[in-house]
Amino acid sequence: MSRLYLVGTPIGNLGDLSPRAVEVLGGVDFIAAEDTRVTLKLLNHFGIKKPLVSYYAHNLRERGQVIVARILAGERCAIVTDAGMPCISDPGEDLVRLCAEAGVPVEAVPGPSAAVTALAVSGLPTSRFAFEGFLSVKRNSRTAHLAQVKDDPRTLIFYEAPHKLLATLNDLLEAFGNRRISLARELTKLHEEVRRTTLSEAVEWYAEHPPRGEFVLVVEGAQVRLDEPPTLEEAVELVQALAAGGMSLSDAAKEAARQTGYKKGELYKHSLNVPVPEQEG
Repeated sequence: MSRLYLVGTPIGNLGDLSPRAVEVLGGVDFIAAEDTRVTLKLLNHFGIKKPLVSYYAHNLRERGQVIVARILAGERCAIVTDAGMPCISDPGEDLVRLCAEAGVPVEAVPGPSAAVTALAVSGLPTSRFAFEGFLSVKRNSRTAHLAQVKDDPRTLIFYEAPHKLLATLNDLLEAFGNRRISLARELTKLHEEVRRTTLSEAVEWYAEHPPRGEFVLVVEGAQVRLDEPPTLEEAVELVQALAAGGMSLSDAAKEAARQTGYKKGELYKHSLNVPVPEQEG
């Protein structure tokens, strides 16, 4: 049956392309790609020969209508991005909208995501997070964006290019203060690096060490401001919430102690007798 497939592709390691993704790419009538040259290399590696059409930010309006028309005529299309899941900070979002409006079935073939991968290895809370994508290059828009998320308690995820990294780190430090940050680059590749530090230390490091590769920035969320000091019971509940989000009990107690003022050992001792809620998913 004709439909659009959203196919996740490797973010660095070709071994991460799933067997189902290979099957779907080999079975569709044509593939819409962000950069046909990049996708052709991927297809050649797996011995897949399919017609390619370019679909990117500057031709999405015209090309999107053409793709939808072909699907409505009975063809099956897979859309891919250069790396990761299409439609996430990606023009494929607009194609899915067009398909939804036209009644075209859309099926996801999940694959790697740089944002979620970086979050998982960041060492920061993962139970609640917000993906913010790329910051605008326009100063006013960038300042407004950071002001909007400044008080968000969720872990924040940004993408950034190497030549803009230092400026972005300075902007984050100015807007948020000296929070913890994890900087991941070259994920799943030979020179993968994850640097867990603070914003001020990151500014100093990259001022001396020119950054290379695309970065995912995972930034600590804002501390929750309490009108009254939390009770010990509330502090223990915070430990449990952090532990349920994936942190070890020791790390959760340390983070809760930082936020509430109680001693880590005291919170850890009380939390040992409280069962950690099961995490969904």
